[in-house]
Amino acid sequence: MSFTKNFTDNSTEAGFQFTFFCDSCRDGYKTKFVQAKSYKKRKIFGGIGKLASAAGSITGRYQVGYGVETGTSVISDRWSGMSPEWHKEHEKAFQEAGNEGMGHFNKCPKCHDWVCDECWNEEEGLCVKDAPRVAVEVAAAKAAKAKEDIMAKAAETKVFKGEITSKQTICPSCGKPAGMGKFCNNCGAPLGLLKCKKCGATNQAGTKFCGECGAKLSK
Repeated sequence: MSFTKNFTDNSTEAGFQFTFFCDSCRDGYKTKFVQAKSYKKRKIFGGIGKLASAAGSITGRYQVGYGVETGTSVISDRWSGMSPEWHKEHEKAFQEAGNEGMGHFNKCPKCHDWVCDECWNEEEGLCVKDAPRVAVEVAAAKAAKAKEDIMAKAAETKVFKGEITSKQTICPSCGKPAGMGKFCNNCGAPLGLLKCKKCGATNQAGTKFCGECGAKLSK
């Protein structure tokens, strides 16, 4: 039996290798590849064996899809066609792999999960699910509050929904667009605005009646 039920058997007829998974984040640790001494097919070993050895050289922690072998019956059925010698080697390799993998995980005394170092609170001696890291939780709470405040402020912001129209000043002297200055860009005529004495609205120079109230304008 393995120290954890969360593992995958990566063995082939050429050798043995196993991946053990963190009960919390599902990160995996792949043990070193052990060549099967009972593997006698030397002619095809050059092809299959080298591929298995190359795959086996990638040991250590890595992120993979979560796969689990549960119970010895599954493993036995999977390797039912192998020789008795191979099965003996496989059993020994599995025990050694378990000892190797155990050194890369921590068992939480509260929930009894086996977790990786990333999911282990060293100061409290518990997994982070049972004893979250204070600094991490504070930072996460601050970020959540900041996001909440931003959304609340955005909800209070008034959004302009009116239409914006562009008005071009026409020179009363030459009749061409005069620009935004005090004098016409084309002829130099003054462009002083006229103020309505009745409503106080401003109107373009040369306008005879107020655009707001209709009163007659005078210079």
